[in-house]
Amino acid sequence: MIQLFQPLTLRQLTLPNRIGVSPMCQYSARDGLANDWHLVHLGSRAAGGAGLIVVEATGVTPEGRISPQCLGLWTDEQIEPQRRITRFIDSQGSVAGIQLAHAGRKAGTWRPWSGRTGSVPLEEGGWTPLAPSAIPFDEHHHVPQAMSREQIAGVVEDFVRAAERALQAGFKVVEVHAAHGYLLHQFLSPLSNTRDDEYGGSFANRTRLLLEVVDAVRAVWPAELPLFVRLSATDWVDGGWSELETVEVCRLLKEHGVDLVDVSSGGLAASAQIPIGPGYQARFAERVRREAGIATGAVGLITEPAQAEHVLRSEQADLVFLARELLRDPYWPLRAAEALGHRLPWPPQYVRAAQRDTPIRDISEQLD
Repeated sequence: MIQLFQPLTLRQLTLPNRIGVSPMCQYSARDGLANDWHLVHLGSRAAGGAGLIVVEATGVTPEGRISPQCLGLWTDEQIEPQRRITRFIDSQGSVAGIQLAHAGRKAGTWRPWSGRTGSVPLEEGGWTPLAPSAIPFDEHHHVPQAMSREQIAGVVEDFVRAAERALQAGFKVVEVHAAHGYLLHQFLSPLSNTRDDEYGGSFANRTRLLLEVVDAVRAVWPAELPLFVRLSATDWVDGGWSELETVEVCRLLKEHGVDLVDVSSGGLAASAQIPIGPGYQARFAERVRREAGIATGAVGLITEPAQAEHVLRSEQADLVFLARELLRDPYWPLRAAEALGHRLPWPPQYVRAAQRDTPIRDISEQLD
């Protein structure tokens, strides 16, 4: 039995297989609105057979976007363009998910191909970001404004409103982004959170905002649909957020109604030295799954079918997320099925290409 192509049921939602498209920023929106690029980008991965398609980090506020060109769900005007995408994903038999995010001190940056790094200057359309403490990510980023209690409460409400819009747009999975050095991760890590109030200092205080967001989103997200959280398991820096704290907070997340933790790492400290290699983050997903007793997704340089199958067979994770490999090959699930000896249905429009061993003399008869 090929594990990669077994269904996965979370609450009352069943994913057709264990392949997830990891949320990947496209830096291609205007005013947070999805457009044709997002439809084709995400739709092609659904046509390629992935069971779960997760839309990129989507800002819950304008100032929560990673870049001025990132998607958003802070206004009702942004619902219908996303609904257009979820309709197509549904038509291909895949499940549509969305990652809701606030970038905190890493917000308002140049998109990667601009040739510039760090924050966009205020006079060129950038903004002063918000963060738990007034500590910039690095010398190329703006010094953020330390958030007031009122602003913290406002962010919780922003996540709620975005989740409600995600439901209206047809998404079946919501993932709260608390990884990669963005706002919720900034509250978790003592490297970026030096507050002396109820949101800083102790583990309970540093995890408070994440749990408040999860509780608030869970309260408006249908009970029959799953809620994910993405976490960085470690900052890869001494004195930062740790694996042990990740396990501890995942136990709490399970109690607060989270169904799966998407386990990544890093992103908080520019100085981090990360030993990157094939599947280098799967061990974090395995530890969370084993010690916190919650379903996990593994991500990080998973590129080959046998490698993805091994992650599932060895019980490191319940779901495998692919990112750059699916940028290189939107039809990786179809290729993986062939490599593993599994028959995965092809889109009927493409079925003539499903058999590589069709005799040449027969091909002309199949052409329109």
